[in-house]
Formats: sequence, C-alpha cells, structure tokens
Amino acid sequence: MGTNLNEAVADLVTANHILFDQGVVDAFGHISVRHPEKPGCFLLSRAMAPSHVSAADIVEHDENGEPIDANGRAVYLERFIHAEIYRSRSDVTSVVHSHSPAVIPFGISSVALRPAFHMASFLDKVSRFEIRDGFGSETDLLIRDSEKGRYLAQALGAASVALMRGHGSVAVGRDIREAVYRAIYTEVNARIQTQAVVLGGVLEYLTSEEAAAATQSNASQTGRCWALWSEEARAKRAK
Repeated sequence: MGTNLNEAVADLVTANHILFDQGVVDAFGHISVRHPEKPGCFLLSRAMAPSHVSAADIVEHDENGEPIDANGRAVYLERFIHAEIYRSRSDVTSVVHSHSPAVIPFGISSVALRPAFHMASFLDKVSRFEIRDGFGSETDLLIRDSEKGRYLAQALGAASVALMRGHGSVAVGRDIREAVYRAIYTEVNARIQTQAVVLGGVLEYLTSEEAAAATQSNASQTGRCWALWSEEARAKRAK
C-alpha cells in the first residue's frame, strides 16, 4: 500500500480501475485516499470516468475539499463527501462513493442491508443517510457543499458503510485496499441478500458475534483480493 506519494497515486489509479471492473462504479462514482505525507489532505481524481483514470488525473485536495493543484482540470462536485468523512473519522484512510446497482434498493426500502455471508461481515452495522431530514425535499440529492458533507459524515458515524437514499452509498476503510474490498462486497452481499429474500422462508444472517469474528479474520485477506482484482483489471485494459 502507498507509503509515499507516488505509491499512493499508483494505488489510487489501480483502485479506480478495480472498482469499474467489478461493477461498483461506471461513468460515475469516485474513490479517494488520504495524502500519505499530509494527513489533512486527500487525493482524488479529476471528474472523469473511473476506468480512464491515470496518474496524471490525480488531484490533491485540502481539508475542506478544495483542489490544491487542479491546474484547470474539472474536479468532482461531491468532493465534500471525502473531505468531511476524513475530518470526522481519523481512522479512515480511503473513501468510496458509488451507485452500485444492487445496493440502491436497500437505500429506498425499509429492508435492512445485513451481512448474508462472512465476506461481508462488516455490514453488521450499516448507517442510513436521509438528505431530506437536514435539507428538505428540493435538493438534487448530491453532496454539493461542506454542510451536506458534514451531515453525511454524522450519519455514517462509526459504521463502515452508509446508504444514501436514491443516490448510492459510501464505504470507508483503514486503507485503500480495505475500502475497495468493502465497496465490492457490499455490492455482492446486496445481490446475495436480494436472491435470498426472493427464495422466501426464514433468513439467517450473521450474528453480531459472528460478524465481529469474521471481520477480524478478513482484515488480513484484503491483499489477496487486491492482487486478483488488480490483475484482472490490468488484463482487461491490455486487450
């Protein structure tokens, strides 16, 4: 994982490609990482399709989400998601915002997103963000400023994932590999849970104790996933 700026940029580029390849992002969605040498700042690509991101597209942002070195490059409108989560969560080193399709229904439904299998054990605690509660019913649902970003960060609390009604979700991690892992397995778990609901009958989700044990065990496995996903993404880009 990136311990200096060049490595952090390289990892961020790879993360963008992985998230696209795994169906978490498409033309929209973004991932950031804390600046390894300036913890108050973070790195985020310019506003573009994640699959096309290169090192030249990475922009440094300050603690308020303002670009430091944009040099005319368009930046993400929702950069405040990242700035305010980093401000409120010192344990978070990477943030993913996506509109992954299987997750969206859980954001608009009263059905709770719960850990259906051990790889998604971190979903034992999932937060919900309702923009209407703080800003009324006439927003476009986007996190356009610091105030909305702070409200989202408060809703996320200590959880790993927050659902955003009609908009998508955010997933956070202690490093970029964990954030990517969580974003991907949130989407996978949503598909599995939906399939299980369709089957009917009584559903047996992970208990809190099982989820805690599995989360601890899985923490050492994100490197294996990263190696596979990055290899797959590189192979597809090479075709």
